[in-house]
Amino acid sequence: MSGSWIAGRADPTGSAPRLFCFAHAGGGGAFFHPWRTALRPHVEVCPVVLPGRESRGRETPYTRMGPLIEDLADGLAPHLDRPYAFFGHSLGSIVAYETARLLRDRGATGPAALLVSGRRGPYAPTDRPAVHHLPDEEFLAEVTGLGGTPPQVLRQRELLRLFLPALRADYELNETYRPVPPPAPALTCPVFAYTGDADPLASPHQVARWREVTSGDFLLRVFPGDHFYLKEAPDGLMTALRTALSTVHRESTTAQRPLRTVGT
Repeated sequence: MSGSWIAGRADPTGSAPRLFCFAHAGGGGAFFHPWRTALRPHVEVCPVVLPGRESRGRETPYTRMGPLIEDLADGLAPHLDRPYAFFGHSLGSIVAYETARLLRDRGATGPAALLVSGRRGPYAPTDRPAVHHLPDEEFLAEVTGLGGTPPQVLRQRELLRLFLPALRADYELNETYRPVPPPAPALTCPVFAYTGDADPLASPHQVARWREVTSGDFLLRVFPGDHFYLKEAPDGLMTALRTALSTVHRESTTAQRPLRTVGT
């Protein structure tokens, strides 16, 4: 893979901790552009761009987690030269988590915090059937109701033709993913989990299962909204992120804390 894994260019001279942001299925770096302004100057937002979208539209998207995170960890390595955290939404939560695990297995310095959103924990079961193999019209009918597909894409057949392969590949990536059950929690960093109170894909109970992936601190925060409650950098979420990212400068705990659920 030849394209840059980061949208734009990471600031080589700054000192703010970096927040690497992993988007939902079919999403790209543009989804997180409003966050750059909202979190500046205390956090440097670095949206991750996977093959098959935006500046990497000519590249073949991944359909299996293993090859993706191997290449992704290599691509991010030059940018991990200061304290950093991972944020992932929906599919991006799993990509962020598995990348953090791989960095740990390689002996690299992992993220100081993992922030996950809109996705059940890796070990929480789902009763939703796979859809990535459906014909185009049926597949789109299943996924567009969530609100993450730009309306201009749905209205223009040519744009839709370009957008569909990456979206379908991302669904295959998510639906074929199987976590490796560890003998002990895989991570030691704090994990902060977020969801919307009307999210049809990730109930607070399902998102609370992220506490199983770390021996460190855990906090669940529930916001008003659906699966895309986080669009356009809402103030409540930005405040929560700033609070969570203050952990980048603190040593993470080694004992799991009791689950806390915070409503807005």
